[in-house]
Amino acid sequence: MKFVYYSNTDWYLWNFRRSLVLALRNAGHDVLLISPDGPYGEKLRGLGVRWQPVPMERRSLNPLRELALLWYLVRLLRREQPDLVHGFTIKCAVYGALAARLAGVPARVSAVAGLGYVFISDSFLARSLRPLVRVLLKVALGGRNARLILQNPDDVALFQRAELVDPSRIRLIPGSGVDTIRFAPDPERMPGPRIRVLLAARLLWDKGLAEYVQAARLLHARQVPVELLLAGDPDPGNPAAVPEAEVHGWVNQGLLQWLGHVDDMPALFRSVDIVSLPSYREGLPKSLIEAGACGCALIATQVPGCQDVICHGVDGLLVPPRDGVALADAIERLVQDGQLRARLAVAAREKALALFDERIVIARTLDVYHELLGRPVG
Repeated sequence: MKFVYYSNTDWYLWNFRRSLVLALRNAGHDVLLISPDGPYGEKLRGLGVRWQPVPMERRSLNPLRELALLWYLVRLLRREQPDLVHGFTIKCAVYGALAARLAGVPARVSAVAGLGYVFISDSFLARSLRPLVRVLLKVALGGRNARLILQNPDDVALFQRAELVDPSRIRLIPGSGVDTIRFAPDPERMPGPRIRVLLAARLLWDKGLAEYVQAARLLHARQVPVELLLAGDPDPGNPAAVPEAEVHGWVNQGLLQWLGHVDDMPALFRSVDIVSLPSYREGLPKSLIEAGACGCALIATQVPGCQDVICHGVDGLLVPPRDGVALADAIERLVQDGQLRARLAVAAREKALALFDERIVIARTLDVYHELLGRPVG
């Protein structure tokens, strides 16, 4: 069979769906990956599958350009004649499903990891786009041969309340899965004189960077023996992007260290003690799961997605969103209480093994394909 995967970045396909792509390839299927052009395209081709750049601008609101993109996708799918199209993130889920419908593709799967900028932001632009996005979602996700994969129960409830899709077409699959063999603790590592805290995310305000910096100021003022790290690239294609100059300003003030892009995330997670994600909303945050699998103590916000990874006081700590003081207090608590930090880290690893191992997620995704196509895929 032939499958087409469509995402808004080649980075996403490489970091979040590589194992699923390999599972299909190893089962003998033809896989075409499409995304805007980027540095991971050749890496994706190195997996033994096809990758093709598409003329998509993530921030475009030009109707003519968007119609041209949709028509490009329709022509591509008519030429390829895949059995199934799977789109990731809202824009690709909508466009991929619409194009697949117009091209007569037998099966459509849309995976939405959180509701993104349009539904999170309170800006005028985001609020004005919501009605249009809702209509497009209803059209794209309709029909017997479509399925919507969501990552947390809050998003399932939200889509059902908004009547965006028939509830019988929704499937709940927790995230994209984590390789718990690659992401594993270093049994010989001992904490240093300063506890190392990491925020690993794209440089977006929605990820809680302002609150992380506020917590850094408070912790330094309290003289807490802590080292704060930030890993991640700028994301200029996102309206919530943090200007790179602002990040350099935080570094120059001595508030944190910015590592930029990090290729070896397992090694980074194994080198820190605490991983924090003060996000405003998530689908299911893979960075938290990977960090937990590596035996880090976790701190996140009590919002959809994060609270599906962490049970407060059991395998991590949850703090209110947009509250830098509470974040600083939680970090200080784990810095001062080594026993609690160790207990939460062990529990986070156990949860990653039980619920979020990529083999579980891949199997459930292939079950959705089987359901739509009427024959086994794996």
